[in-house]
Amino acid sequence: MTLSTDINNWHGMSDPAILKEIGQKLKAFRLQKNITQEEIAERAGLNRVTIGEIEKGRPASLLSFIQVLRGLDKLDLLNAITAGPAVSPIQMAKLQKKARKRASATPKPASNKETAW
Repeated sequence: MTLSTDINNWHGMSDPAILKEIGQKLKAFRLQKNITQEEIAERAGLNRVTIGEIEKGRPASLLSFIQVLRGLDKLDLLNAITAGPAVSPIQMAKLQKKARKRASATPKPASNKETAW
């Protein structure tokens, strides 16, 4: 979910500032689709006032946020936070080591002692 291009440090932002930025982005998505607050409210099953509050960056439930994303056909934005766990570099090295084939000399023929029946 890329919000404004000038935002590089989410850690440096206050929670209300993050809410405001998300609200502004949701509003931009709505306007890009040329949808009124009333229309998105109907699609999302929410009140128009709730949509306005979310767009202003006021706190809303996570359920309302998901409903708005669904109404905007933007549920794919959740992929970034629902992706499976990443493999750590150490685990990746271990996996690659197990799969790694080493070059070696031609195997020695079995001696008669080893093949005796």
